[in-house]
Amino acid sequence: MGELIRVCSVSDLPDPGKSVFDVNGRMIAVFHVSGTFWAIDDMCTHDGGPLAEGELRGYTIICPRHGAQFDIRTGQAKTMPAVRATPAHKVVVKGDDVFVEINEDV
Repeated sequence: MGELIRVCSVSDLPDPGKSVFDVNGRMIAVFHVSGTFWAIDDMCTHDGGPLAEGELRGYTIICPRHGAQFDIRTGQAKTMPAVRATPAHKVVVKGDDVFVEINEDV
């Protein structure tokens, strides 16, 4: 198990909501949807666009540059022009604190 890094308080992100955090030099988009938190790299695998600047629709984030869609729960690319997943990371909530564990395997 990797290191848990505190990124915010539960109350910092509305539901639904999104924000970006620098976690050990890696930009991570954290999403709060239906009472659950999810985290993926804040980077579209098509052209490196900042995913968290896009529109959040349910469990889908839409890249603001070319419209590629990603599942925030898994990082999987759902539509072209992206064909590769963006890395997903484990999120742990302890009390009012939200932690991210970076998936170093990706």
